[in-house]
This record gives sequence, C-alpha cells and structure tokens, in this order.
Amino acid sequence: MDLKKEIKLSDLLPKKKAGKKAPAAEAETVITPEQSKPKRQAGPKTPLFKKELSFKRRPKAKRPLDEGDEPKKAKKSKRGSRRQGSGQKRAKRLVGLKIGASQIAAARVVNNGSHELVQVAREDIDHGLIVGGELREPELLADALRSFFRKHGLPRQGVRLGIANNRIGVRIFEIAGISDPRQLENAVRFRAQEVLPIPIEEAVLDYHVLGERADDEGNSVMRILLVVAYRELIDRYVAACKKAGLKLSGIDLEAFALLRALSEPRTEAEGAADAAIVVVAIGHDRSTFAVSDGRVCEFTRVLEWGGGTLDVAIARELDLAPSEAEPVKRELALTGDSVPEGLTPEKAAAVREAVHRQLQTFARELVSSLQFYQNQPGSLGIGEIMISGGTAHLAGLAEELQKLIGVRVTVGDPLSRVKLGRKVRETEQLGSLAVAIGLGIED
Repeated sequence: MDLKKEIKLSDLLPKKKAGKKAPAAEAETVITPEQSKPKRQAGPKTPLFKKELSFKRRPKAKRPLDEGDEPKKAKKSKRGSRRQGSGQKRAKRLVGLKIGASQIAAARVVNNGSHELVQVAREDIDHGLIVGGELREPELLADALRSFFRKHGLPRQGVRLGIANNRIGVRIFEIAGISDPRQLENAVRFRAQEVLPIPIEEAVLDYHVLGERADDEGNSVMRILLVVAYRELIDRYVAACKKAGLKLSGIDLEAFALLRALSEPRTEAEGAADAAIVVVAIGHDRSTFAVSDGRVCEFTRVLEWGGGTLDVAIARELDLAPSEAEPVKRELALTGDSVPEGLTPEKAAAVREAVHRQLQTFARELVSSLQFYQNQPGSLGIGEIMISGGTAHLAGLAEELQKLIGVRVTVGDPLSRVKLGRKVRETEQLGSLAVAIGLGIED
C-alpha cells in the first residue's frame, strides 16, 4: 500500500454527477467512530493521522495508448533537469498554520529524511474572529494573516492549514464484497448518509482504505476511514487564506497534526500498540482530544473547555477582567503554597481553589471521552494522556488531572520529532505550537 497517498477533502467545489442527490443525514454534534465498529483485524495499516486532508482534485487516470499512437515526450525543465538526473528527492517545505480563538501560530518545517524546524511565529488576534472553531469574520482574518506573514517573513506557498470543529466527522467502518474503485466510492457515499453528522449535499468528504481482509465466505472486506466537513466551514477559511495571498497545499485535522507532533508512528515490524496513544491540546476556548493505536487516529472529539475558562474563574475571584487574569494564571502553581505577585496568601489559596473546581469539569469531559472510546469494539487500554497547549504549562496541572482521572498525565514535547534549525531557539509556552509543528511535519 502506498503510504504517501493522501486522504483528500476532494474539491471545494461540488462535483457534477448524473443522477439524483443522496438524501441528507440527520445532524449530530459529536465526532465519534461508528458505534458498530468491527473488532480490530490483523494486518497492515496506513498511518492516517499523518496524512493531510487537501482540497486538490485527484489526478485523472491516464488513457492507455491505442495501436499507432506515439507516446508523448516528457517536457524538459532546465531548472529541474539536474535535480531529476541526480536522483535526489526534493525536500518538502511546509508552513503549518494554526488559527485559534486567541492567536495565530505558524511553524516552518523542512522535511528531507528528517524534520527540521526552521522558523516559528505566533501572534495574538482579536477575540471574536474565531468562535468555537467557526470563522466569523473572514475579511478581518485575511487582514490579520496578511500582516502576520509579512511581519514574520513567512513563505506564502506550501501552507497547510489546521481545522478543528464539532462539524467535522471522522468514522471507521467496513464495506464488503466490492473491489471496483467506482463502486467503492458510491458505497462509501451511501454509508456516509447513515453514519455521519452532516447532510451529504452540504459536505466535503473523502475516504481512505485502511486495510483489507477476507470474510468466512472469501469475500473482500475493506476497512474504511471516512473524514467529512461542512463545505461552508472549509470555504470560509480557504477564502480568507486566498485573500491574504496564501497558497494552501492542504487542510489537515488538528487532531491528526497533534498526534503527528507528539508521537512517533509505529512501524509494521513493531506491530500493534499495547495501549492507546491519547493526546489533548488545550486551546483558549476548546480542546482537541485524539486517540490513536500508534498508526491510525481512531477517535477524535472537540471538547468545549479551554484555558480561557480558568481566566474567567480567576478574574471572578479577584474582581478583574479575564484578560487581566492571564498573568496571574502563568505565575500560579497548583501544588505548594506559592503566592503570585500582587496577591496575599489568602487570595492565592482562593484562586487555586477556583482553578481546581474548573479542572474537575475538564476531567469529567476527558473521562467521558475516554469511556466512549473504550466502549468501541477492539479499543485499546489507556496507558497515558499527553497534554499540550499554552495552558498545559500551568505548574501542577498534569499532576492535578492525573489525580482526578486516575490515568498518568504528562506534558507532551512538541519538539520530540523535529530538530531545531540554527535560527530557532526554544521558547516559553511551546505547547501552543504543537499543532502548528505537526501541520508542518510530512511523513
């Protein structure tokens, strides 16, 4: 199986097809694998969380030569002839772009056998441009992106955009008795009506075959990963990037990028993992939760809880604006008796208690998501949860969540899979760059 094949979100424009439109599926709000997912089957798997979701068209199949036809001669490129003749593969340079509710983050990565992080940049944006993963002000975002890329000298080509939203669906299911590619595509679209939370005519979708096996009767059974998003959601981001002068090379789920940044993919020789890989990126207003078996992202969900919740809790306790509470949060430690500057020991204790109450809500969300995953047939045990995002650097946060959940919690290292370029230095709050770095990695 070609591990370089991308999962694509097809065209951003609807394809013209003869026949009636497929009926719409009922809308849901939770992103989960299909409840009736079959038990895990042995055999090779494609590392799907490492593949980009692009909006390019699939290349058309080449027409076979008829008798008497002469093959076309390949056009020579003076610029590329020496490179092609040398047999060397050109390095893929990507700019991972994460657009969050509170900031824009970018990571430029050179992929050439290894992954070299050559530039990082981030900048705060006005609240209200992005709400719940939805782009509310495309024109203002375009202005912000144009200014951001100009200020930091970032390339405007080869940009891979990350998206995370509860209107994006990921499903794994099986289809039996079909081998023809055209029939398989029709069968996948038919199944999409049954298992996805998006009306099919409003969606951009694509699929990838994870593996194939034979059933008891000798029929082929394919395991399919299906990814779908509302077309309008994608269109708004693409329009803003285009207006800013950016050329997108692909659109990737933030969950896939997060797994790509924080965990080394398992090889076929290593076999299946003993425990699931669980990663959580804590954003400003939402958190991205993803579970993988080491090769495939099997479950993802966007949790409606973020670091901004703690800002609000601290602000209420100290009678401040939420924006004024951020410095207090950075100095706060959830363990010990340290007192942030400007607070009395009594106020510090009250703030710490307010944060603990909010973390209990977050822990319940995590436990609920873990239980849902483990209720799926063939699910793995949970050995560890890796957290990332700016809030993950709050002193004592991992330890507190570990007590509440009962599972080991650690702070993931976004630099674990990249080497630093000469001009890049380790900075504070690296967690907020994890998704951007993952978007820049190409495996």
